[in-house]
Order: sequence, then C-alpha cells, then structure tokens
Amino acid sequence: MGLMGGLTAALYAALLVYLGGWFFNRWIGDFALLLFLLTLVTLAYWLAERLHFKPAREAAAAALEAQHGARRAELARQGIAQVDGNIEQAKGRLLMQPWWLDWTAGLFPVILVVFLLRSFLYEPFKIPSGSMLPTLESGDLILVNKFGYGIRLPVIDRKIIATGEPARGDVVVFRYPPDPRIDYIKRVVGLPGDEVAWLNKTLTINGKPVETAALPDYYDEDSQRYTQQLRENLGGIEHRILLRSDRPGFVSGAETYPRREACRYSAEGVVCKVPAGHYFVMGDNRDNSIDSRYWGFVPDRNLKGRAFFVWMNFGNLGRIGAFR
Repeated sequence: MGLMGGLTAALYAALLVYLGGWFFNRWIGDFALLLFLLTLVTLAYWLAERLHFKPAREAAAAALEAQHGARRAELARQGIAQVDGNIEQAKGRLLMQPWWLDWTAGLFPVILVVFLLRSFLYEPFKIPSGSMLPTLESGDLILVNKFGYGIRLPVIDRKIIATGEPARGDVVVFRYPPDPRIDYIKRVVGLPGDEVAWLNKTLTINGKPVETAALPDYYDEDSQRYTQQLRENLGGIEHRILLRSDRPGFVSGAETYPRREACRYSAEGVVCKVPAGHYFVMGDNRDNSIDSRYWGFVPDRNLKGRAFFVWMNFGNLGRIGAFR
C-alpha cells in the first residue's frame, strides 16, 4: 500500500470512528470543526498532488517515453524498423492518480465549496423535536441564513462584520447556552432591554400583551390529540402557537443560569428584563418547549442565523417552502 496509502487509510479509519461514535451518541459531534479539518487535510493533499506527486508521475512518464524513443532510434540504426511493444499502456499506469490521492485531493474542491457555503451563506439544520410546532415539525430539514446577523469566523463563531440584528419574531438557530456543543432553534420574543412577561400563559412585552387570535384546534398526529391553537402577531410577524389547557401557567424546574437575577418567578409565571447583548427566546409549542423561561438568555455570540426555509421533509413533501 505504501506510506501515503497507509496514512490515508488511517485517517479514514479515524473519521469513521468519529462519525460512528457521533451517530451512536457516544459523544457530541462538531460538524463545523470536522468540515474545517477535512478542508485543511484535503488541501494539503491537493497541494502535494499539484506540486510534487503529479510532476513526479509526469517526469517518470516522460523518462519512459525518452527511453523508448532512444531504443527505437538504436534499433533503426541497426536496420530494424519493426519494434514490438506499446508504451501507452505503461505511460497510462504511471500517470494514473493513486486511490489515496483520488479520495483526498480529488475531493478538496467539493469540500471547500461546502465549507464556504455552510460557513458564510446557508447552513442546513434538522428539526429534532416538536417544540416549534405548528411552525416546524420534527423531521423538517431547514436552511439557516448565516450572514443576516453578521459575518462570523468558522468554528469559533466570532463576529467580524456586523450585517444586522435579530428582530422580534425571527426564528433563530443558536448554540445552546448551557452546552454550546448543541444547536437549538426557537423564536425571538424579547430583544435587549425588553421586559418579557409570561404570566398565566399570556405573553406581554414592555407592558403590552402580544396580539393573538383564536384558530381551530391543532391535531398532533404524533400524540393523537387536539391542542389549542392561536395566531400570534409578534413584531409584525404572524405565526401560530399552541397552548395546552392541562398544563399550569407557572414555570416549573427553572435552572440556575447566568443573569438569573434579571428574572422574577411566581405562581403565575415569569417576568424577565433582557440584558444588553442577549435575547429571550421561546418555542411556538409554548407548553412543550424548554426555552429562555427555563435556562435563561441567548447571548449574541451564540447566534448562528435565521431559519427561513424548509427544503425537505421525507415524510411530507408538502412541508417544503418558506416560513416565518
């Protein structure tokens, strides 16, 4: 196999172990870091191919052709015109890219394009639960706009160019504050400086109740039950929310989190003053969502982008389309 073939096989084995452990929940994977490392590794192979391996193969093929030409000339000098042998097949073998370059350097352009698109333009995300029902269903595959809230460096997510801020009502994907290795999706309810109140299942922002209107009950096929459904107007963005009459209005099980002193919990619910540089988020499935009411505020540095489009749901193709 050779040294480079063995090294490449070892790298692929390590990749399979990492992906396997991630798939079987042995550890939490970091796809952004993995894609960054794959880009660097395939770039190294691509440069080695362009600067060393390909020129070496071409030089070997040229040397073979020169030797063949010299042999033909010598035979012709001796009066032998008919020469057996065809060197084209041998040259083809010399010029052929070995498998370990084909599966590394050959993949670099594709991986680079994916890395740039995912890092700076759009990132795919799979809805893992029903906390955003009825807007988003479990199994929806969505796109996240990565540049709307600022251009950030890949992997470390440090903002380097400000391009905009989240608006009240935006559906956002962010790194979960208690464990930044995990991505969450919720709707922005409170902006920096807002006072957000969730009391007796009524949402109030800066002293004004958020406008709602009754809709026909929503039937959840997974739970096989009907749930109260409302149309909510949040910052001019209309969307649907769900409430369960059998769930209490107070918040049970709130964690200890940074800036918890900005929130006041009572038997009716919770009131929070959103700190500067932070956001208060909630799921549209209000009684089945663990969100800012339980674990606190989302720092601006944790934001990944605004979710805006369902590009696939293998169980229901009718889900494809834009949403708010």
